[in-house]
Amino acid sequence: MADARFAPPGPLGYGGAPLGNMFGPIDEATAHAALDAAWEGGIRYFDTAPHYGSGLSEHRFGEALRDRPRGEFVLSTKVGRLLRPDASRPENPPFVQGLPFRVEADYSFDATLRSVEDSLQRLGMDRFEVAFIHDVAEDHLGPDWTRVFDTAMEGAARALIRLREEGTIKGWGLGVNRTEACERALRMSDPDVFLLAGRYSLLDTVALGGLFPACAERGVHVVVGGPYNSGLLAGGRHYDYAEAPAAMVAARDRIAAVCGRFGVDIRAAALQFCAAHPVVAAVIPGARHADRVRQNLDLMGQTIPGAFWPALKAEGLLPQDAPTPAG
Repeated sequence: MADARFAPPGPLGYGGAPLGNMFGPIDEATAHAALDAAWEGGIRYFDTAPHYGSGLSEHRFGEALRDRPRGEFVLSTKVGRLLRPDASRPENPPFVQGLPFRVEADYSFDATLRSVEDSLQRLGMDRFEVAFIHDVAEDHLGPDWTRVFDTAMEGAARALIRLREEGTIKGWGLGVNRTEACERALRMSDPDVFLLAGRYSLLDTVALGGLFPACAERGVHVVVGGPYNSGLLAGGRHYDYAEAPAAMVAARDRIAAVCGRFGVDIRAAALQFCAAHPVVAAVIPGARHADRVRQNLDLMGQTIPGAFWPALKAEGLLPQDAPTPAG
């Protein structure tokens, strides 16, 4: 690997979407308790975004972390969406009961600088370490995603490079669900770290093919979001934020059967698999409650028999070249 750029600490971080009332509301005490549990468990990387609850997640992170020793943790947030005051509290799915702001996509140079300033205000902090350009290549953009992406490279990426050079941030990248976008960013610009959701997991290893080798060559790290694939690997019914296709449910069930033979919790396997790749800096499952935070910490530390990983590969459930905790 080339000399590594700035990357958040791991192996486990905290993903902040649930604290924006994702899929359902939680109260302030519950949100604060979850972040306190993360801190007490040794987690020192926290990720949030303006999109999460129209600023609600950022507010909650600021309240919980503002009095912690600032040099002891890394914080990332995102650009690409500005928040405009709106008393009607417009819907911002999948978040509910967010703050009274309207979310507007804007990947321009000036909007990015404004977004950074706004996030600092919401957090009540003087800095955050990493800025991700958010959702710049998602399915809702359709075939025009490359046009929006190129606009972001000309606007947002240039702004973040300037802020990095000035020392305002330590690194920047993309926060997306598509490996193609990350590969394109590597060709067009100079990112430090990617937040890739759902594309490196027990159910989807597409990142092994092109993105991860390219990242290794450039010294770029990856933060893995969605290690449970929207909950399917944690016993839920959703995959990529929607009802799971039958093929994915069947794949999950085959993995679960191997887990059963070896006495392995499938959630522990999911987290530890993601963390085992050399380019992965951190894995950031979301958690709404303190108990789930502590559970994720326990799962990341559980012992998994070395023979378990070759068994998954022998059944064609993992690529032969996929790095695993057993090597």
